[in-house]
Amino acid sequence: MLHKISIKISHWAGSPFSFILAAIGVLVWLVTGPIFNFSNTWLISISTITDVIIFLMVFSIQNTQYRDSKAIQLKLNELINADKKARDSFIGLESLTDEELSDLDLEFQKLLSTIEGPSALHKLHSSIKQAKAKRPSFYQQAGHIVDQLIKTVESNQ
Repeated sequence: MLHKISIKISHWAGSPFSFILAAIGVLVWLVTGPIFNFSNTWLISISTITDVIIFLMVFSIQNTQYRDSKAIQLKLNELINADKKARDSFIGLESLTDEELSDLDLEFQKLLSTIEGPSALHKLHSSIKQAKAKRPSFYQQAGHIVDQLIKTVESNQ
């Protein structure tokens, strides 16, 4: 039951309607400020309401993220199981300790260092650098846009 409630809350909280509702709530609170002479009770009301909402949302979102993470782990386990080249020992890695994960990471670093020629990761980084070098920089693009805007403004005067 908690699962269904958490999913509904997460979907609702992420919707544009909930943002609009929250914005309207803040506007109503601001408008009522002069009515309540900006009293301490008026100030504490928004703080209390938002604290309660945040408190409940943290648990709801955590529940939803846990389930999503678990589903992703199960999907990855299925892919590992389906691929005959992959090691079955990788199923369930999420339950290893930080030390065990660090040891496994070191094993992969050693494995990558023994591979002859540039690794796939090295090739990827090189191709990204080459593509980036071909593009004009952000500042060049921004300067070009500013120059066009100035020309447009000057031609309209």
